[in-house]
Amino acid sequence: MRCPYCERGDTRVLESRAAEEDTVVRRRRECAACLRRFTTYERFEDQPLVVVKRDGRREAFDRRKILAGLLRACEKRPVSTEDLEELAATVDRQVRELGEREIRSTAIGEMVIEHLRRLDEVAYVRFASVYRQFKDASHFRNELERLLREREQGQQISEPGGTGR
Repeated sequence: MRCPYCERGDTRVLESRAAEEDTVVRRRRECAACLRRFTTYERFEDQPLVVVKRDGRREAFDRRKILAGLLRACEKRPVSTEDLEELAATVDRQVRELGEREIRSTAIGEMVIEHLRRLDEVAYVRFASVYRQFKDASHFRNELERLLREREQGQQISEPGGTGR
């Protein structure tokens, strides 16, 4: 494995462990030349999956793009990188479990939005505003009102002694 810092090929594995529900091997490595440490992931390479974009373009599915969008949405939010990596892994797994060779980007976006809503509401609204292409403040207001209604309904059901409406 080549070191990402000094690009020498002499690295050693410090630790290996299963990750993402045993579908990935995570390895902690150290470069023998510069002594810097880095992490690599090994995952099974299966059938290529193609994402059909809104404009009809097709490109290879890349879970790193999901993670990049999540990182932007969660900037300055109390959400750990591990939680975001797990969310991206969950969406990746869901997409692949569909068994399709092509998937619409809108379907992937909706999967991400659904999981992000449970993780962090502010990040959810940020992601939804970009993904669903909010045009003005009324779109934000409508989404926030919907989120508040859903939260209120969930609290009514889960409150002890509540009416269970």
